Amino acid sequence: MLRLASLLAWLVVALNAAVAQESALTELDTADASRGWEAVGRIDIGYGSFCSGALIAPDRVLTAAHCLFDVQSGERIPLAGMEFLAGWRNGRAEAYRKIRRAVIHADYDYDSPSKVARVARDLALLELDSPIRSGRVVPFEVAKSRLRRGAKVTVVSYAEDRAQAPSLQQVCHVIESFSGVGMFSCLADHGSSGSPVFVMGEDGPEIVAVISAKAEANGEPVALASEVFGALAGFDDIFPAPQEAATGGGAGLSGSPDAARLGAKFVRP
Repeated sequence: MLRLASLLAWLVVALNAAVAQESALTELDTADASRGWEAVGRIDIGYGSFCSGALIAPDRVLTAAHCLFDVQSGERIPLAGMEFLAGWRNGRAEAYRKIRRAVIHADYDYDSPSKVARVARDLALLELDSPIRSGRVVPFEVAKSRLRRGAKVTVVSYAEDRAQAPSLQQVCHVIESFSGVGMFSCLADHGSSGSPVFVMGEDGPEIVAVISAKAEANGEPVALASEVFGALAGFDDIFPAPQEAATGGGAGLSGSPDAARLGAKFVRP
C-alpha cells in the first residue's frame, strides 16, 4: 500500500512538473513551418473519420491499430475507403496513396477488457498502393531505445479541430512508462490516434511511440501511447502474407494492476 501511495504521489509531482514545462501547439500551415514533417500525414478512414500516421518506409505507414476498426460494430473497416494524405495541409497533400494492405500487431486485441493492454500493442502498418518517392517526403527512422521517464518528446498530429494542417508540440514529456505503454504530458484529441511521438536521434527525429488514447491523471489531460521499441519485429514476417478477412470488437480500465501503475483514467476517444 505504501509503495502504491508513493508511486501515486510521485506521479502527481511528475505530472504537474511536466505540464508546467510543455510547449503549446504550433500549426504547421505553411511550407516553411511544415518542412521536415511532410512524412506525417492524415489517414482518411471513411465515414468522415480520420487518424494520423507517419511513413517509416516509402510504402509503409505506422499508425494505431484501433483506427482500422469500426467503433460501432467492432468490425474491420474496408481498406477500399482509406487513403493516406502525406503532409496534408490546407486542402493539398504532398502525396496521395490508397491502402493496399493493413497489418495489426499480432498481440493486439480490440476486444481486450484491459484498455492498458490494448494500448501496449495498438500498432498497425499500412502498405501503400505505391511507394512515395519524393525529396520532400522522407520516411522517419524508428527509435532503437525504450521510453525514458522524464524524457522530452515531440508530437506531430492532426485532430478534429485542426484537421486541415498538422500541429507540432515541440516539447512534452514522458511521465511514466509501463509494459509497453507510455504516459505523456502531450496534447491528444479525436483524430490524434496514430500520431508519431518523436525523440531526437543523431540524424533527426525518430519515432519512439504511437498515440493511442487520451486519458486523465490527477485531473490533468494526458496522452497514452504504444511504445515502438521491440514491437515491430514481427511485422516483417507478417507483412508479406496475403491479408486475411478479420473482425474485431469492443472497449474498459478500472481495477486492473496496470491501470493503477499508470494512475490514469481513460477518456473515450
